[in-house]
Amino acid sequence: MREHVSTESLVEMTRALVAEDSSNPPGDERAAARVAAGLLEDLGAEVSVVEGAPGRVSLVGVLGRGHGPTLLVNGHLDCVPVDATDWTHDPFGGEVADDRVWGRGTADMKGGIAAALEAVHATRRAGVELPCDVVFHLVADEERGGQMGTRVLLERGLISADACLVPEPTNLDLCIAERGILQMEVHLQGIPVHASEPRRGVSAIEKAAKVVLAVHAADFGRSHPLLGSPSANAGIIAGGTGANVVAERCVVTVDHRALPGQDEADAVDDVRRLIDAIDDPELRYRLEPIVFGEASELNADHPWIAHVASAIEASSGRRPRVIGMTFATDARFVRNQGAIPAIVCGPGGIEQAHIVDEWVAIESLVDAAALYATLMAGFDNTVASRVGASAARAASP
Repeated sequence: MREHVSTESLVEMTRALVAEDSSNPPGDERAAARVAAGLLEDLGAEVSVVEGAPGRVSLVGVLGRGHGPTLLVNGHLDCVPVDATDWTHDPFGGEVADDRVWGRGTADMKGGIAAALEAVHATRRAGVELPCDVVFHLVADEERGGQMGTRVLLERGLISADACLVPEPTNLDLCIAERGILQMEVHLQGIPVHASEPRRGVSAIEKAAKVVLAVHAADFGRSHPLLGSPSANAGIIAGGTGANVVAERCVVTVDHRALPGQDEADAVDDVRRLIDAIDDPELRYRLEPIVFGEASELNADHPWIAHVASAIEASSGRRPRVIGMTFATDARFVRNQGAIPAIVCGPGGIEQAHIVDEWVAIESLVDAAALYATLMAGFDNTVASRVGASAARAASP
């Protein structure tokens, strides 16, 4: 299929998506969704707009007649914000230089979306009639947990397929597992007194410092073969009313990455145990979860993994690695609540995401489009029956 991929078309679609600032926060995907809707309509897709909140726009684009199996492509339209101070390329210019496309979202993951769209064009140039329906979910809010995007599609009963591809950057390796995310606030309570006699009171900031030391980069005592150990990061600390007052209150915001099998209560207890182990009878606190997204994984022997690996080998001659991600993607909604086998596999590497002068190699985009075209062209009833959602339910842990 590689010979049917148009590099020019692929690069121009990437640039068109990158040109629309869909930074999250603040979170407004309308402009990017308009561009993406046009690209889907160019393919002849039936496009529906789903708005999870004002400005939080996701698209459902359906290609096919509804008679064959369904292959789902889930990609997010939002990107992380930009401080352009140190950028040498326009973050939203989609500049092409050094065999790369530069700009925010090129790697994470507007380039991956463009590659999946170009894959459909490639099958048509090859004269292949797709044996499956291809459904695109181009969603809002993935960068902040997916509550306004893929979760909304899930709650509205719109997630249904035999298998799923998520073209996040993996260097075209196969990600089958990812950690969950818990963001929570630790509220510390102190007793305010005059700063000239600090030991008469209790400083919430002092107690917060102990919490930071106990939680940050802690050893949770367990591990996963693909995901390693759970992690915790004390990312924000805020408290006190003035330098001349012993702090009455302080809040530490913690990001905890949990392993498969843990629900929100288990993840909260992970952090609670670390704090409760602090030897300080004056330490008073409460925990307030903000965001939770459970971990997810596809069984390592699931047939969808072998099928995609074979397609990569056929299209590139390279045998991909099977990997896990220490962070979360919207694949968790598809795997866990949708019971659909989902593999994260896309152009570029995560080391290129969220950085100053983000970029993706054009060759990587072409490789991805060729792979996706191969998968789409071969996703017939026989393949779907072997790797589809029913198999995922039978194989789920």
